Amino acid sequence: MSGNVPLDELGLPDLGSDPTHVYRMGVMGGTFDPIHNGHLVAAQQAVGDLGLDVVLFMPAGRPAFKQDRQVTRGEDRYAMTLLATSDNPMFLASRLEVDREGITYTADTLQTLRDHYPDNVEIYFITGADAIIDIVTWHDAERIARLAKLVGATRPGYDLGRAERVLDSSPIDFDVRYLEVPALAISSSYLRRRVERGQSLRYLTPDSVIGFVRKHHLYGSGDEIVA
Repeated sequence: MSGNVPLDELGLPDLGSDPTHVYRMGVMGGTFDPIHNGHLVAAQQAVGDLGLDVVLFMPAGRPAFKQDRQVTRGEDRYAMTLLATSDNPMFLASRLEVDREGITYTADTLQTLRDHYPDNVEIYFITGADAIIDIVTWHDAERIARLAKLVGATRPGYDLGRAERVLDSSPIDFDVRYLEVPALAISSSYLRRRVERGQSLRYLTPDSVIGFVRKHHLYGSGDEIVA
């Protein structure tokens, strides 16, 4: 992490103050390039289905698996995430990974959170089911399994059997829950392609994010992008 910024200034929620209560914090990691309604719907469903107290949206700084392609700068992705989550009191955007130097590893992020919070705060790492399949190959996957429960958000019709087989065959004991989220048919790459073609993003991502994309000419956009 760059500098000596206190964690409380990085968008982390205040949890764990009552030692008799078990707090549940969702951590939604991703590039968020850009964030879209599928992310938001998945997080809201996790709140309801898993009884989460808060969901922390964590835009990646330098994603380990995307070193081979250009990613929108972290400040812009954080700003869009902040705009998209600002009207939901259950959601918070954190700049923990954006401010960290070097390649972003989920294990390091979860370790930072675990060190920051008392034991009565449970961590639920929310990601797509495709990523759940790959998680056995992630950097320090065994530490990820120790630090957090996993939540795999899936689109309708997704073959969960494949993910279950991969995890069952792993020597690492992952604690996984699955959520079926219809809005996950949307993807960030789909939104980027629409912007390149000058097509509308309405109802795919919050209006505040659309405005940010237009203002900063992200993804090759200009004033011609349809709001």
